[in-house]
Amino acid sequence: MSGFDWPGLLRLGMRALGLKPQEFWALTPAELTLMLGRDGAAVTLDRARLEELAAAFPDAPQDEGETPNG
Repeated sequence: MSGFDWPGLLRLGMRALGLKPQEFWALTPAELTLMLGRDGAAVTLDRARLEELAAAFPDAPQDEGETPNG
């Protein structure tokens, strides 16, 4: 017997994350944990966090003739 509440996790995956059952069962426990966030709530990206990431990782213009992969 495992220590996981599989029915509860499935409900959370379907309700909070909008997953279909087959999508839920295809996830690894690590992927599900990442998607749910540390506190069990769905991870969201708000405008402030998007701007923070854009500042930390700005898009650089490509040189002419350069391919997207370098």
